[in-house]
Amino acid sequence: MEIFTSKKTLQKRIQQLKDNGKSIGFVPTMGFLHEGHLKLVEESVAENDLTVMSIFVNPLQFGPQEDFHDYPRNHEQDRSLAESAGVDILFMPDVAEMYDQERSFKINVLQRTDQLCGKSRPGHFDGVATILIKLFHIVNPQRVYFGLKDAQQIAVVDSLIQYFDFPIELVAVDTVREQDGLARSSRNVNLTSLERKEAPSLYKALQVGKQRICQGERNIEKVTREIYDYIEKNTSGKIDYIELLRFPELQPLQTIEGKVILAIAVQFSKARLIDNIILNVGK
Repeated sequence: MEIFTSKKTLQKRIQQLKDNGKSIGFVPTMGFLHEGHLKLVEESVAENDLTVMSIFVNPLQFGPQEDFHDYPRNHEQDRSLAESAGVDILFMPDVAEMYDQERSFKINVLQRTDQLCGKSRPGHFDGVATILIKLFHIVNPQRVYFGLKDAQQIAVVDSLIQYFDFPIELVAVDTVREQDGLARSSRNVNLTSLERKEAPSLYKALQVGKQRICQGERNIEKVTREIYDYIEKNTSGKIDYIELLRFPELQPLQTIEGKVILAIAVQFSKARLIDNIILNVGK
């Protein structure tokens, strides 16, 4: 596995590989790798000649009250896991390398950001879009891989690729879960032992909502109320949102129909967990 910290050096290496006809799959991450990230690598390795992973904790996507400095980091473990998973090139720049001059542009994402996590994290997806535009130009991949756990991010990336005409295929990979159903996340380490026991109830609550929809319920308020009651009864977390929206547009629904996302966010003492399921609902 080759490791790069310089943008220009990486660009030069990628160009050499593409000149030799190699296809590039790209897995952008903020590190502290877990099985969810490694599943993205597995998909990329299966579909491309070479897989590039970036590890960069992007300060632009953290708000003033958020956990940039506390975000978990373990570069040695990340390097080992990435190499074992089949990553061919690992890009690990520091902040000065990625933002090496005074900021002269501001990316402002106008759609798919006023709902779900974007509603309580103003500017977050502006930061996500900024770093991805930079990374897409540096890595120049044929395919990019994201996990469906953060479905709003996938919706924004889908729009970004289309709007800026990047010749990149977006591959959405199913959420990787623990045996008890909890979605894998770098923030799970911040749960207390009691919260960790409660956390699988988030996915169980989504299943309650899914079951009601599959049984024919089309009233949004009734479905979300059942989910709300389940989480309230089975966890000590504070519900941030429970939403049913059209996907990937993330637009409101009049009735539950078509491709929809059922998404939740719950704040525990030191960890905010998100989860979702995506359904294709007939009339």
